[in-house]
Amino acid sequence: MSEQLTLPAEARERAGKGASRALRRDGRVPAVIYGDKKEPLSVHVEEKRLAKMLSTGHFMNTVVMVDAGGEPHRTLPKDVQFHPVTSRPIHVDFLRIGEHSQVTVNVPVRFDDEEESPGIKRGGVLNIVQHELELVCPASKIPDEIHVSLAGLDIGDAIHISQVTLPEGTKTAIDDRDFTVATLVAPSAMKAEADEAAEAAAAAEGEVPTIDEEEGEGEAGAEESDKDGDKG
Repeated sequence: MSEQLTLPAEARERAGKGASRALRRDGRVPAVIYGDKKEPLSVHVEEKRLAKMLSTGHFMNTVVMVDAGGEPHRTLPKDVQFHPVTSRPIHVDFLRIGEHSQVTVNVPVRFDDEEESPGIKRGGVLNIVQHELELVCPASKIPDEIHVSLAGLDIGDAIHISQVTLPEGTKTAIDDRDFTVATLVAPSAMKAEADEAAEAAAAAEGEVPTIDEEEGEGEAGAEESDKDGDKG
């Protein structure tokens, strides 16, 4: 489960691009807290502290207590804007949530037990369809990641969401179909060998004409032509 983070903030007294640029020059990042049927609150946070939180990789699915002048706001980060050149954060949106709220978050998927997969041992390649899962869960129990076991998976097998164990109280936002999370496919070299084997088997069963058969048909056709020539 993601740990709760605390981020000190100060109220923004001025709005506008000029005021935002001035804040960024001072190492601050403009932000807004909204939702929960309350008025939006404009604040700014320390860029270094925010960048450290972003580097964890779990910032967007972690509850963040934004302490604005001594008043705590339980929030979930909803959007972070980055500078197109420097990649520095330049604005953050925080959504207010209640302690017992249900939230929708994107949680990364982690695949385990590769050594227990017969298909991977034979050179199979894991084709990941869903790198993240959109989940609905309690705000106090947001998972860091979802673990999916590859044990017993062979080439040609697929893992569907119904086979994935989710934490208690958590469900997928997409609940109208059993969608695919990952498949195990044969590598290119193995596919080529399989195709050649299939062609050889078909030829042996007489489904595909061999070179000898084609030559035989040509000789028979030549004999018929000679006979017709003799009759003439």
